Amino acid sequence: MNSPIDIQLKSIHQKLQQLLKQYQTVKKENIQLKKELEKQKIFINSKTGEIELLQQKIDAVQVGVNNWGDDEKIHLQKRIDGYLKEIDKCLSLLNAE
Repeated sequence: MNSPIDIQLKSIHQKLQQLLKQYQTVKKENIQLKKELEKQKIFINSKTGEIELLQQKIDAVQVGVNNWGDDEKIHLQKRIDGYLKEIDKCLSLLNAE
């Protein structure tokens, strides 16, 4: 015969087994999340390095442009304007189709 104590013990045992399964699941998920976090940290560090390199290039270009004469700046502006006109033409042709 199953006494009330046996029934309670069996119930406690089942609940304990469920908790252990849940613990193992959460533990695996935690390990996966830690791995993903580490990947993201590495990715962020690489992008931060790229940003710093690009900022250095921007600074170098700005220093170079500041040393340009007015004629060079005007010539560059005309080239940029020409490129923009060509881009506008291409866009209008694409929109017409």
